[in-house]
Amino acid sequence: MKKLNPKQSFNQFASDNYAGICPEALQSMQEANAGFVTSYGDDPWTERACEQLRQLFETDCQVFFVFNGTAANSLALASLCRSYHSVICHDLAHVETDECGAPEFFSNGTKLLHVHGPGGKYDLAEVERVITRRSDIHYPRPKVLSLTQATEVGTVYTPDEIRAAGELARRYGMKVQMDGARFANAVASLNVAPADISWRAGVDVLCLGGAKNGMAVGEAVLFFDRELAYEFDYRCKQAGQLASKMRFISAPWIGMLESGAWLNNARQANDCAALLEQQLTGISGIRIMYPRQANSVFVEMPEKVAAVLRSAGWHFYSFIGSGGARFMCSWQTTEADVLQLSAAVRAAVSDRQK
Repeated sequence: MKKLNPKQSFNQFASDNYAGICPEALQSMQEANAGFVTSYGDDPWTERACEQLRQLFETDCQVFFVFNGTAANSLALASLCRSYHSVICHDLAHVETDECGAPEFFSNGTKLLHVHGPGGKYDLAEVERVITRRSDIHYPRPKVLSLTQATEVGTVYTPDEIRAAGELARRYGMKVQMDGARFANAVASLNVAPADISWRAGVDVLCLGGAKNGMAVGEAVLFFDRELAYEFDYRCKQAGQLASKMRFISAPWIGMLESGAWLNNARQANDCAALLEQQLTGISGIRIMYPRQANSVFVEMPEKVAAVLRSAGWHFYSFIGSGGARFMCSWQTTEADVLQLSAAVRAAVSDRQK
């Protein structure tokens, strides 16, 4: 078996999923492992985690825990739609590009309608055009507007932008679902209360990310309108998302929230991405593709430079065609990692120019 180089394990910028479990989450899991505890979420750990989330969002929301983001998004959208409805999403949205058709599957065929917009965000005029372009019975009725926060290209919706999207949705009798896999990074970037970019701005259901922020597994689905959560527990059970030992999914939230690690981890990732953007700006042949607002940096670079980096062991995803690359920072990324990567980029560019 190939041995993992511990030093190199910190030098992977492909995804914040590469990072391990942060100490606060791991400690809570260990504490939850003591003795016998009732199952299927009927336990004090899950109850306490739900209460912590209600305090964080300053509202009496209904909370459910699932294993991953695909389940969170897909089941949440399915709960808001019937099979003859449609969901409007950005054409780069994770629910469209990376869920393997799960939203359509769990909603029994609800159609996803794509809308373009600069920087990974909606053009609301285009959203309204999609909503209103047809109203006949032959066309799936728009029912949900899905936002991604932070977006798939690392930009962040402001409270005003979310509020405007929410007002547009309500004008046409629609609900708003938010894919918040990196919601913590958005909160840290905007320096706002979580409520200000969720229910106060018009979001009905939030799929709140945990795995990308330092947990092993687990996302929380928050229904700010409790009526919309009717029988959602049955959806979770049917989809294989009702964990028998639920405390191991819910307990890490306690450690993350009570210690402040939930936000501290996001700030660390964002700060490292900001440093990386600063380091890469001005390097010949390297162009920053989108404003860095959360924990990722998207760059355009020559293919030969990307090949040199990969051959040296650096991991990152190609993005939006040839030459594009995404560097993602996590809670575990350090300033030293960023400086090492930026030095490698400079060296690769310099070698190409010789």
